[in-house]
Amino acid sequence: MNNGNKTTVLVVDDHPIMRLGVAAIINAQQDMKVCAHVGTGEEAIEMFKKHRPDITLMDLRLPGMSGLDALRAIRDIDPHARSIVLTTYEGDEDIHQALEAGAAGYLIKAMSHDTLVDALRKVHAGTRFLPAPVAQSLAMRTPNSDFSPRDREVLSLMVQGKSNKDIGGALKITEATVKCHVSVILERLGVTDRTQAVIAALQRGLEHL
Repeated sequence: MNNGNKTTVLVVDDHPIMRLGVAAIINAQQDMKVCAHVGTGEEAIEMFKKHRPDITLMDLRLPGMSGLDALRAIRDIDPHARSIVLTTYEGDEDIHQALEAGAAGYLIKAMSHDTLVDALRKVHAGTRFLPAPVAQSLAMRTPNSDFSPRDREVLSLMVQGKSNKDIGGALKITEATVKCHVSVILERLGVTDRTQAVIAALQRGLEHL
């Protein structure tokens, strides 16, 4: 819902200083206005329902509900909702998951404020905005590298340093079954051992510490 003819933006970030800084950049533009800024995914959904902003600017790393889940919930409320991710996560899987969740743009927090303003204008105009480093990272994502829910559970426990025996106990599956999942994970990540798998999973954004 447009406020006059200004693009309305909902800012979601759990760091108050970051939130206020981003809001100041947006409010300094003659054609934009921040309608609300909040620190959690749950608050983002409430404010989206209340204000129906033109664009939601979403961090992925939030306390409680993740930014991805908040994006999905907002798209459930309004399938045409436009959103841009603004995050520190640079992994190809983070980018892929955000676009799958409906984000029309993806920005890294280290990028310039001009890039942010450009992204807001382009997404509001109906185009997707992926800066070159983001597009390159996404292009390097291996096709068919999606993991089954069980593979993701096993990978998550691997990142936590659990042994095959521990993983089997936690998931109530046999150690032999765990070994099968580990083999699939190594193959899909293009690595040869568990340590490399954990490093690759963290770099790509499949898991976060």
